Amino acid sequence: MSDEEWAFHEPFIRAVRAPNGRKPANHRLVLDGIFWIARTGSPWRDLPEE
Repeated sequence: MSDEEWAFHEPFIRAVRAPNGRKPANHRLVLDGIFWIARTGSPWRDLPEE
C-alpha cells in the first residue's frame, strides 16, 4: 500500500478502537497482508513474513 493510499484509509481505521483493551496492531501491515491474500489467493499460512 502506498503512502498516499494509507493516508486516505488511516483516519477510518484509527477511528475504530478495540473495546477489549488490547494493544493496537500495525493496521497498515495487516491491511497489506489482507490485500496480498486477496490478490494471490494463497492461504494465510503462505503469507510472507515481510
